[in-house]
Amino acid sequence: MSISYRILGTAGRDNALLVQVDSGQTVERLLFDCGEGCVSDLTFADIQAIDHLFFSHLHMDHVGGFDSFFRCTFNRQTKPNRIWGPPETIRILQHRCQGFLWNLHEEMSATWRVSDIDPRQIRTARLELREAFAVAHDEGAQPYVRTIWDGAGCTVDAVTMDHRTPTLAYVVREKARRNIDTSRLPSLGLRPGPWLKQLKESSGSSEVVVIDGVTHAMDELRERLIVKTPGDSIAYLTDFMLDEAAMERLTDALRDCRVMICEGQYRHADMELAKKNYHMTTVLAATLAQRAQVEELVLFHLSDRYQRADWLEMLQEARHVFPKTAYPPHWSLEMSAEPATAAD
Repeated sequence: MSISYRILGTAGRDNALLVQVDSGQTVERLLFDCGEGCVSDLTFADIQAIDHLFFSHLHMDHVGGFDSFFRCTFNRQTKPNRIWGPPETIRILQHRCQGFLWNLHEEMSATWRVSDIDPRQIRTARLELREAFAVAHDEGAQPYVRTIWDGAGCTVDAVTMDHRTPTLAYVVREKARRNIDTSRLPSLGLRPGPWLKQLKESSGSSEVVVIDGVTHAMDELRERLIVKTPGDSIAYLTDFMLDEAAMERLTDALRDCRVMICEGQYRHADMELAKKNYHMTTVLAATLAQRAQVEELVLFHLSDRYQRADWLEMLQEARHVFPKTAYPPHWSLEMSAEPATAAD
């Protein structure tokens, strides 16, 4: 698979998700949330390489590590500086950027763009380091569509959920891969050559190519030789109420998703507490994974109200609903927890 991921932070502490999408020509690195200490295990170069920062919401356990991220990137000019989040992200991030003494900034020229996403529109503002981030320059709004960003190798979808404040669920989808099946060449009387690269990169229906003195239509060659393979996908879901209406909306948004990274805040016996705090239980997360027919469920963002034995119990109750459920392997919580079987 071309999507790799890493859950940052440990069990019972702040967490974040780092996703890397390698298309073969480009590598895109996406960070979801930035809780306290979450980027501390990353090198300066790792942080500098992050292309986009997506916030689910701006509670302190999801934004507390922003200063560490910003320290590495505040004057970054090697790539665009891009932040996304729910309404109020522009206001809150502008204050965060202004929360330092700026007296050597006039010759610096880094630009930051921050977008507020709500169910009607996406509004973007531009912040300039040379102005000490004093002005949020309005760059207008565009209608909201589920796919908020279309990159070279992947897209990012966002769906607004309810945490007594808007919070965003995200789905990263790798674009379909187009490969030439060279085993089909002999049946067409064709030989490999530089034209194969031209074929893979072309898109126009009227294009032609000359192969061994014979003219061929590109669209016909594409139809016969190019095989499209669906891309990989990963979802990031945290901090919202998962009632029946939310379950239905997310089931549609998660269709064909391979990995679902989802909060595991509460055990199911504490359902009323979960509802009161607009969170979900591990059983509800597993139920969503089952309904959406994802391949894997990884639970993270565990409440520190529980002990290790409770977390293992919560994992087991999730596995009774969706057997392919796990915690991040580097948490070392699962030594005594075996996956549930159909007989369970």
